[in-house]
Amino acid sequence: MNTAKYLTALENSIQKLHQLPGADPEQNFEVIAELCDVLRLGKVEAVVYENEVSEHLGLSATTCFYDSGKACENSCISERVTAVDEMVILYNVYAIEGATEWTDEERNRIHVFIALLSTVSGKSRLLKLAHRMTYYDSELDMYNFKQFIKCAQRLCKTGQIKQYTAVRFNLKHFSVVNQNIGRETGTLVMKRFIESINGLFDDENELSYRVGGDNFLALIKSEKLDLILGILNGTDVVYDDDSGEHVSVSATAGVYVIRDMDDVVLPTDIMDRVSLAFQTAKNASQTDVVYFNDALLARRKHNNDILTIFPKALEDGEFLVYYQPKIAIDGGHLAGAEALCRWRHNGQLVPPGEFIPVLEQGLDICKLDFYMLETVCGDIRRWLDNGKSAVRVSVNFSRRHLSDMDLLKHIIEIIDRHHIPHEYIEIELTETTTDVEFKDLKRIIKGLQKAGISTSVDDFGIGYSSLNLIKEIPWNVLKLDKTLLPDQGDENPVQKGVMFKYVVAMAQEMGLECIAEGVETAEQVRLLVDHQCNLAQGFYFDRPLSVEEFETRFDKQYL
Repeated sequence: MNTAKYLTALENSIQKLHQLPGADPEQNFEVIAELCDVLRLGKVEAVVYENEVSEHLGLSATTCFYDSGKACENSCISERVTAVDEMVILYNVYAIEGATEWTDEERNRIHVFIALLSTVSGKSRLLKLAHRMTYYDSELDMYNFKQFIKCAQRLCKTGQIKQYTAVRFNLKHFSVVNQNIGRETGTLVMKRFIESINGLFDDENELSYRVGGDNFLALIKSEKLDLILGILNGTDVVYDDDSGEHVSVSATAGVYVIRDMDDVVLPTDIMDRVSLAFQTAKNASQTDVVYFNDALLARRKHNNDILTIFPKALEDGEFLVYYQPKIAIDGGHLAGAEALCRWRHNGQLVPPGEFIPVLEQGLDICKLDFYMLETVCGDIRRWLDNGKSAVRVSVNFSRRHLSDMDLLKHIIEIIDRHHIPHEYIEIELTETTTDVEFKDLKRIIKGLQKAGISTSVDDFGIGYSSLNLIKEIPWNVLKLDKTLLPDQGDENPVQKGVMFKYVVAMAQEMGLECIAEGVETAEQVRLLVDHQCNLAQGFYFDRPLSVEEFETRFDKQYL
């Protein structure tokens, strides 16, 4: 064999192999054809086993690197290689028909050739693995967010992006699905739900992506939006093919129709806008789908302004406690109060709906809740020191606090620092806390009760698992949402009255105090009397009052 010719062919092959897309030599015959010709090779193949167990079972896949069509099957050099990823590869190199037997020097050069193929193939596999780990979600076998950025960037550069719509969505109450059918089956349901969306795609750029958990993103042709939203609105997903058992899956979604925007967009713009619509949908109570528009941008600016000025406003004492009286129906006297937050900024009161939801998006709401508790304790201390008959005051705490393992300690520390008897404080949490783990809520409620501090569940009757909430957690007080209380505008006042009657009876049977919110008419008061609901709160008795006004109500008779 001509050594110079061999070295030239080897150098050319190395250079071409490393220039291959993905450094993958498979099926690229011409890349190594020159070297194979010099080495008098008719065929080069690799028998690939996933691991040694697969090798033992004979489970393999064969890859051909080169085939001249003139291989001599009886003249072969085989070499077994175990890769770092546990894959076992058997390289088979066949002589060309009619060739003389390989010399020892040629055999050594063939082993060098096999080592070269093994190195380049290993690099190729590692690159593919790195690509998959970077751009794929292994659990659902689908693309991830990084792939979305990559795809959107390509479409933005070509100007095609304005043919598409981005949809970001979250599967509603999917933690409950996992609890009911198990996480493994839940993953199957999630995968099949996404497959039902993918089944509508016929464009190579239409893809769905997993953002994380049960959150997803889809980039679709705009004309298919209604079809996608139809699936997101609610789809039955079969998880047991034999029995036909299924679960209904729906989603909350934010939509950004890119063609509606005149400016040039970037992938980050798309994600920013669709996420803004998505977060708005998550916080909305009337709709599951929100479209991005300029009004959302204005709302975000407004929210950012609130978050910016909040720390200084809190420091300057702009947040005030207003007290709404709770009335004992059987005696008509003041029995307690709920502490409600009001914000006086630049001489005007800012409605709670303007700032509370904004602060609840982060941990600022926790700072406000502690501020409210501090202020309430200060007022109660003053009332007691002045010889007034202080009443129990309920203070609202956001579910954001549940991640604080020291919440119980913080609450008790504030109460004790003001030397307030524990029976004068009630901690109120909303029913939406059913979305978090019960164990955290249980721990806090039990700790407060052990310390002699009452707890109440607010807005009972509007959540999706009300009964489970009071079954699992030992509350002291049940606050009935005003929607449970019949009024003149109801289509079915009799049916509502029956529901109210039995909810009150159930609460009393469980040993819970029961208070009706939103009482506004004399008819509603009579209903409370008839069904022995002894505590009430609402405009019929009093609106939320400033501390000065509330202090005049201590001895007032309401009925």
